[in-house]
Amino acid sequence: MMRPMKLAGKELMFGQGCLEHLKTLKGSRAFIVTGGSSMKKSGILERVIDYLKEANIESKVFSGVEPDPLFSTVMKGADEMKGFGPNIIIGLGGGSAMDAAKAMWVYYENEELETLHSILPPNTFPTLRKKAYLVCIPSTSGTASEVSRSIVITEDETHKKYGIGNMEMMPDVAICDPLVTVTMPSRITAETGMDALAHALEAWVSNRANYLSDILAEAAVKDIVEYLPKAVEDGNNLEFREKMLNGSMVAGMAFTNVSLGIVHSMAHTLGSQYGLAHGLLNAIILPYVMEYNSQNEAAKNKYHRLAKSLNKGMDLISVVKELNNKVNNPSSLNALIPDEKSYMDNMEAMIDMALADGCTKTNPIIPSREELKELYLYAYYGRK
Repeated sequence: MMRPMKLAGKELMFGQGCLEHLKTLKGSRAFIVTGGSSMKKSGILERVIDYLKEANIESKVFSGVEPDPLFSTVMKGADEMKGFGPNIIIGLGGGSAMDAAKAMWVYYENEELETLHSILPPNTFPTLRKKAYLVCIPSTSGTASEVSRSIVITEDETHKKYGIGNMEMMPDVAICDPLVTVTMPSRITAETGMDALAHALEAWVSNRANYLSDILAEAAVKDIVEYLPKAVEDGNNLEFREKMLNGSMVAGMAFTNVSLGIVHSMAHTLGSQYGLAHGLLNAIILPYVMEYNSQNEAAKNKYHRLAKSLNKGMDLISVVKELNNKVNNPSSLNALIPDEKSYMDNMEAMIDMALADGCTKTNPIIPSREELKELYLYAYYGRK
């Protein structure tokens, strides 16, 4: 039975200049959650604060959210929110900043919650919007957290990443202005762009895929394949940035409704073990998993259909490999993890984590332990 679809919150803004939509927000206090210093250096943070001032909204900034945000950071931000009392929460930056803002929102609104595990299954996810609503403004074209019900938070003690998804966390307002992404370095552009492609291609063959998610995923793949190399080459071109931001957004709409697959299960696991960039891990693993998924006739046919619509005269796996090559991503995991012994020693734990990951159950084929081990080895060595 099909699940209800939700494509975004109350308002979705995209296109050049839409950051100005902040001037129309209703509220009195906004708590802005951001990452390092890029939004400050680019002048975007100041512009956000100024637009809020025009709407007579006082603001407070929480900066320094690390990549793969720690639960301790989430609780620190939630505590600051409790002191400030915002009725608007703004996630400004990459996926980590937006995920942290969502998680802080959960603990700000539900002060009785004190641990990360209190919002994990089988516990009931708490209700939100009792004190504030959420606005997300992405600075990267990849995670699509601005139109996603999901977050990834890292447990301090174990460094295990927990993916948590609930429609309560869908941002109320998403503002996708390509101007915010212009200062993104080419390497981050490449990695986050391949993350967006993985979102689209995993949603495309998800065992929950449907008519609408297919339309969104196909549109995303077409734009990302064409415009990612161009955005990597010329990051100041606003047309390229806009195409990538829109592609990321619609890929996010697809996957947040029909989920992902074992590319993400494996990437989440390797990110937990080795602290590597999520988008880069997805980029490397993606073609190997596509080859594995092609054993499923329905997935194989969908890959073939999408390859034909791209009109590139090659199969879809080759399209992905060529794109990785164009944006200078390595073709196997041993380029990122040279310690072969560590990789082998961690194998059983990595298999356990990937099998337990929520994305695994929507892959077109549910792998056995042995199949997952073969995939980890294949992606590591670049050969069977």
